[in-house]
Amino acid sequence: MSCAIKVENLGKKYIIQHQQQSRYQYNSLGESLSRGIKSLGNNLLHPLQSNAKAERTEEFWALKDINFEIKQGDRVGIIGRNGAGKSTLLKILSRITHPTTGKATINGRVSSLLEVGTGFHPELTGRENIFLNGAILGMQKQEIQTKFNEIVDFAEVEKFLDTPVKHYSSGMYVRLAFAVAAHLEPEVLIVDEVLAVGDALFQRKCLGKIDEIGAQGRTVLFVSHNMQAVQQLCNRSIIISNGEKIFDGDTSIAIERYLSDDHNKLFALEQMQKYIQNLPLDPAFRMHGIVLSQGGDVVFSNIENGKPLEIKIDYQVFVKTTGLRVFFDLYDNQEILLIRSFNDEDHEGIPTTEPGRYTSQVTIPANLLAPTSYTLRVQATIFNIRNIYPNGIDISLDVERTGLTNRAYLCEPIRSKLAPFLHWKTVKLYALDDDTNDTKTQAFQ
Repeated sequence: MSCAIKVENLGKKYIIQHQQQSRYQYNSLGESLSRGIKSLGNNLLHPLQSNAKAERTEEFWALKDINFEIKQGDRVGIIGRNGAGKSTLLKILSRITHPTTGKATINGRVSSLLEVGTGFHPELTGRENIFLNGAILGMQKQEIQTKFNEIVDFAEVEKFLDTPVKHYSSGMYVRLAFAVAAHLEPEVLIVDEVLAVGDALFQRKCLGKIDEIGAQGRTVLFVSHNMQAVQQLCNRSIIISNGEKIFDGDTSIAIERYLSDDHNKLFALEQMQKYIQNLPLDPAFRMHGIVLSQGGDVVFSNIENGKPLEIKIDYQVFVKTTGLRVFFDLYDNQEILLIRSFNDEDHEGIPTTEPGRYTSQVTIPANLLAPTSYTLRVQATIFNIRNIYPNGIDISLDVERTGLTNRAYLCEPIRSKLAPFLHWKTVKLYALDDDTNDTKTQAFQ
């Protein structure tokens, strides 16, 4: 299979100007003119005097030493946080900007959709822009006419076809732009997150078209924060972080690595552990730690809905206590309670807990949580006596769509209220004598 894209030692540097902040935050017209005339006078009287104090420059490398090859027919996802350098890479591949170092070689026609209105002239009509884009791609007029009706039908803008596109809404703009980019049969199609502008129905059409293009043996570069869309459409993915390529391989592995974000995860875990250590002391109970994991790997804020989520709570009981319960609440982003689950739900009577060190563990099944934001609140209580931690311990969860849920409609939001029965497993790690009230703890694994 021939090489469609080859990137060698690619780098892009920008020069950032830092203007020295004026002591005048708000300026009147008179003040601005006065300072401008004064500055002009100083320049005339002292032409060699430098203004370096007023302004300094800084080098910023948006991309550094990027290398990869993409074979013809590959569908490659470009994954990374905002500001990682993904869009800069695509602009270089689309010949919108030039690299500072290295080179990118592309074999065949390239069609790019990087932002709303890419390649459109606002004064021209939709019809004229279709022919203009085709001409830019090197197509003959007859070739464009062959695809013309398909483009118009796909974009659903027939009524406004002879209206200048400057009057189009952003949704109409992107529908026509994608239709042109996808139907004029480029060898390489580059699509950025711009599809998020369209409505859910059009996004589904776009994703289906990208899948079809890839099946026809054409090369697709796809940037999206929708991990399920990347999983479904791309056979390979590249992760960009701080301008550098940190992974290039199987999409499933790339998504796992992207979501793990070790540095931020460790920092967040440390912050949570500090918070737990500073919780008010209780004569009967003390929390020692909370661990979230998926597939054996510790996670924190970013989780996948395609994998079970294990919640493990480590705590210590100092005195024999009846009705001691640890539990979690799961809230959606509107503070609606979706799940409440206690560690003693499968007991027939109210249990009594002996002094000791314990872990209670529960699993939220795969494909249960919709891809949205949640708050996981871990709490402890003694039934009918007191809440040990009235405010609970909150963990923010951002669930990425990687599972089986709603695969046919990737961009459609999932709305539901949940009340599942979850099985808990509680293990006593060691016993404590009532009379010693020993608070010595072991390291939480």
